[in-house]
Amino acid sequence: MTSTAQPTVPEGRKAHPEHLGHVIFITAAAAMGGFLFGYDSSVINGAVEAIRSRYDVGSAILAQVIAVALIGCAIGAATAGRIADRIGRIRVMQIASVLFTVSAVGSALPFALWDLALWRIIGGFAIGMASVIGPAYIAEVSPPAYRGRLGSFQQAAIVIGIAVSQLVNWGILNLADGKQRGTIAGLEAWQWMLGVMVIPAVLYGLLSFAIPESPRYLISIGKTTRAKEVLAEVEGHTVNLDTRLVEIQDAMRREHKSSFKDLLGKVGFLPIVWVGIGLSVFQQLVGINVAFYYSSTLWQSVGINPESSFFYSFTTSIINIIGTVIAMIFVDRIGRRPLALIGSVGMAVSLGLEAWAFSAKTAAGTLPTTEGTVALIAAHVFVLFFALSWGVVVWVFLGEMFPNKIRAAALGVAASAQWIANWAITASFPSLSDWNLSGTYVIYMVFALLSIPFVLKFVKETKGKALEEMG
Repeated sequence: MTSTAQPTVPEGRKAHPEHLGHVIFITAAAAMGGFLFGYDSSVINGAVEAIRSRYDVGSAILAQVIAVALIGCAIGAATAGRIADRIGRIRVMQIASVLFTVSAVGSALPFALWDLALWRIIGGFAIGMASVIGPAYIAEVSPPAYRGRLGSFQQAAIVIGIAVSQLVNWGILNLADGKQRGTIAGLEAWQWMLGVMVIPAVLYGLLSFAIPESPRYLISIGKTTRAKEVLAEVEGHTVNLDTRLVEIQDAMRREHKSSFKDLLGKVGFLPIVWVGIGLSVFQQLVGINVAFYYSSTLWQSVGINPESSFFYSFTTSIINIIGTVIAMIFVDRIGRRPLALIGSVGMAVSLGLEAWAFSAKTAAGTLPTTEGTVALIAAHVFVLFFALSWGVVVWVFLGEMFPNKIRAAALGVAASAQWIANWAITASFPSLSDWNLSGTYVIYMVFALLSIPFVLKFVKETKGKALEEMG
């Protein structure tokens, strides 16, 4: 894990490998919010058909119950940055932990469809907070030379959370004899699927007590002695701590508490904010979350039995992890932009193949053998290319690309835009697939193609730059 640029980096910005293990622990603990983000987002995949049956609802209403959590996500993402600036990054993590726990218990024991939706909104608020505070905190405690790889921990945690949720769902389904509404200890299988999240939610809260507050936040509230202690923890005692402190203080003097007003420019937002919004929106409009929210339902709709559909959801999530590891290896080596472009091309091709395969769906609701095989392979390839590119680089970009004076507010707006786009895709997919499943994938392919000129024209590389250098 070396970089040819390291010898020219100023002393206060050098990475010190002897402290890297401790920084990795801190980063992993913070990224537990990402794990819950992934787990809570995708665990609903295993409960969709059971909820449809339990409450006897059609596609449109079902889609709103599934997607309503994303409204909470958008609110949580929009407010997390401001809250973190007031009470600290660690306190926001602890609040999110409590909300995750409450949501898990409530979702597992709903009285009716309306309160299931309410608990999902609460969980969504926690997801939104975690989506902002994770990358922001990690960027603030990571040595610049390792920030890209450490920033990737957030996405790694998300994809592991997705994989674990699908594995848990598959395990619970088998315990219930393959029935999503089968009973285990007095509760239906889908209720256990939603309730198990209590375990990682509590663990996230406990871990938040074991990591230090961000040095930038500590400086902002006048705790400079503690800030120096944290800097020594993450960058080493061989770094000139007084110099690093002055560097951060100088950067902070040139800024003020970011607010929505600071983001405004001639055409709505400042150009850099629009770029962040664009990255967030394109990440969702390629339809990635259809694979994580509806894959079991999708495969069942083309003739695959529930046990196999749950298994394919799990294998897709394993491919997601593999792609994320590839991105973590290369994000600081070849850069963020090249990975994004590679991913866009790969996603466009695989989405085109899925669209072709689903166009052969028969009147009986199945796919011919050839088209079915192509659909399964293309779905896995699509997830692979997303994971090794946009899944990681967008979060890294959002943690790095904004100037210090607007970072918290801009990150919140960009993350909110991501959740709104996610909601649009999630809420529309059941109705779109009823209309034309193949045509739906053509729409996602077009967005993948449009992301290529967007990156080429508007997105600047951030590899190797210190946060204080972002202008």
